[in-house]
Amino acid sequence: MDARAVFYGLTFALMWSSAFTSARIIVSEAPPILSLSLRFAISGLLGIAIAYAIGQRMRLTRGQWRAVLVFGLCQNALYLGLNFVAMQWIEASLAAIIASCLPLTVALANWVLFSERTKVLGVIGLVAGTAGVLLIMGSRVQGGADTLGVALCLGGVLALTVATLSVRSAASGGNLLMVVGLQMLVGSAALLPVGLALETWQVTWSPPLIAAFAYTTVIPGLTATWIWFLLVGRIGATPAATFHFLNPFFGVLIAWALLGERLGPLDLVGVIVVTLGILAVQLSRLKRA
Repeated sequence: MDARAVFYGLTFALMWSSAFTSARIIVSEAPPILSLSLRFAISGLLGIAIAYAIGQRMRLTRGQWRAVLVFGLCQNALYLGLNFVAMQWIEASLAAIIASCLPLTVALANWVLFSERTKVLGVIGLVAGTAGVLLIMGSRVQGGADTLGVALCLGGVLALTVATLSVRSAASGGNLLMVVGLQMLVGSAALLPVGLALETWQVTWSPPLIAAFAYTTVIPGLTATWIWFLLVGRIGATPAATFHFLNPFFGVLIAWALLGERLGPLDLVGVIVVTLGILAVQLSRLKRA
């Protein structure tokens, strides 16, 4: 793991974690599903235009086309769609912590479904990470957090786990920015009819909303996904996933700094436990690899 890979990983973790705060701002002023569909449409068209400008074309491998469909549906439409809806009722920091469980759910699924050998360190990490999440969710639910919102976030993590297990790599074959742009359009197309059926386009325009929408469209939406594929292509999926252990810390810190969300003692303890659990799981997988 060289200096460039570390830079990619830290940048991705910061961008990815910040998306929950910007999403919280958006859904407080605009319909979540239609807003997300519009964001994906803009990000996708922008990504494809840039890809064409630098010489990339839609000549993708079969695995890349599968990645476009699976990630477009499971990651963009289901995972982010459920999170956007949930953040009408729960805080961005809680959504970020639940979403950060992805490395734990992937490791657990590999262990249970595919009999992947897991070292003692990995098992300890799974137990610790799960305990940390339950600690945070328990304290938040007792403090009034909406249980439906929590359930939607958990469903989103499961959808992203399916995507991760179904498509192990989209980095081979080149044309990465084209892959990113196309999967954004798949997510937009999947969400649009749902939004039209369930929501009305009622928006309270304000400078924070415009700034949050522009930011989430370009930075977490397009740039972070592109950097993630670059990182996976450079060092592999397992080492790259170690950077997910930073997401609970970054997500809670950004929500506290920008939105003034509460940060109690149990939250701090839970974030530390989750972070260490994710790190333990990823280190055990890295050693095995």
